[in-house]
Amino acid sequence: MLDHLYITREIMEAILKVIDEGIHVVDTKGNTIFYNEVAARHDGMKVKEVLGKPLLEVFPSLTKESSTLLQVIATGKPIFHKGQTYVNVHGKTIDTINTTLPIFVSGKLVGAVEVAKDYSKLRKIAERLIDLESIYKNPNKNNENHNGAKYSFDSILTKDPVFLKTIAKGKKAALSSSPVLVYGESGTGKELFVQGMHNASLRRKKPFIAQNCAALPESLLESILFGTAKGSYTGAVDRPGLFELASGGTLFLDELQSMPIQLQSKLLRVIEDGLVRRIGGTKSISVDVRLTAAMNIHPQVALKNQILRHDLYYRLNVLSFELPPLRERKQDIMLLTNHFIENYNNLLKMNVLGIEKEVEELFLSLEWKGNVRELKHTIEFMMNVVEGSRLTYADLPVFIQKRKILSESVGTIPPLREVLKKTEAQLIQAALESTNGNILKAAKLLQIPRQTLQYKLSKNNL
Repeated sequence: MLDHLYITREIMEAILKVIDEGIHVVDTKGNTIFYNEVAARHDGMKVKEVLGKPLLEVFPSLTKESSTLLQVIATGKPIFHKGQTYVNVHGKTIDTINTTLPIFVSGKLVGAVEVAKDYSKLRKIAERLIDLESIYKNPNKNNENHNGAKYSFDSILTKDPVFLKTIAKGKKAALSSSPVLVYGESGTGKELFVQGMHNASLRRKKPFIAQNCAALPESLLESILFGTAKGSYTGAVDRPGLFELASGGTLFLDELQSMPIQLQSKLLRVIEDGLVRRIGGTKSISVDVRLTAAMNIHPQVALKNQILRHDLYYRLNVLSFELPPLRERKQDIMLLTNHFIENYNNLLKMNVLGIEKEVEELFLSLEWKGNVRELKHTIEFMMNVVEGSRLTYADLPVFIQKRKILSESVGTIPPLREVLKKTEAQLIQAALESTNGNILKAAKLLQIPRQTLQYKLSKNNL
């Protein structure tokens, strides 16, 4: 029994050591009893510097109140996806997102385990980008050529009547300052459309700033949007957020449905009263920002899945636009294809005249689930491998060729019901011939009841 427990613990420790997450375990006194290499790299420490030591001794900037591990030890309750900033014994500032869970054995609390993701580098990159945005907002650069939006409505190529009506509505809506919600599949040109609105608006000489809401921890996204006050967390300085930097212009939030629900409520308050408060700050700052947002799923789906607040949706839905997918804009496929060929001719110093008829027919038959972006990347690939004056089937990416082969093979397969009926009739006919028409013997040969065979003969007129 003891050997079994030893092996189990040994295996468990081996597993925890190779997991690509920081794992930190403490006992009820706050002493570290397990600490893997990933956690050590996150914290700028060595395992031996932490293992067996009191948590607050190794990370002196933490307290019983600010440490997620010690909070869980005190309450016995889990903490999920909590941001934490602290300084190690070497003076290095660490930013992590933690999920911390109590450990119970036979109903008794014996410790806590923390799974941590390091985002120190991500925070530094984001803050550096904000600093660059701040420099970029120099009043001397506030003109159409330096507003951050390089596309206009003229940049959108389409002959599709539905899309042309949407663009016409967008041009009229551009003169308003009301929030805008644009939705459509990935690759349909949502940011292109939003930039077009900015450059057609009275704000075109002011900044256009874009931020994707996906794949960022809530605390980091919050600090990017609203800014930070000095001392709001260890190492924090007074830094404006994107709302301040975009004041007078447009702030574009892409993949809005990825924004955490709690942060959506703070976003709604800014839209309603035009005031932002930096994280850790006490002063409200007035901003004049036109908010535009985009989603790559339908808002009703996001509402049903509870990843979009109803009140935020109704506030943004004042001006909403749905961009059609490329498969519903068949007349645009060749228009865009020729446009991309011309662009890559200029870029690559080539003279490709167009595409062969076979490729054109294939392009018109594909669904283009990646929409305009997928078509563009397909043309880019073909332009880099083509050897003749026209793009051919042989120049297509392999995944496009396989898609065509699969489509053709599926198209040649007859319905299953039809195949089974034909095969059944052939087997019955063969059994009757081999038994000289004796139904009883044929039924035994087919291993079915005589009544069943008679029914099938009558049903199929055999």
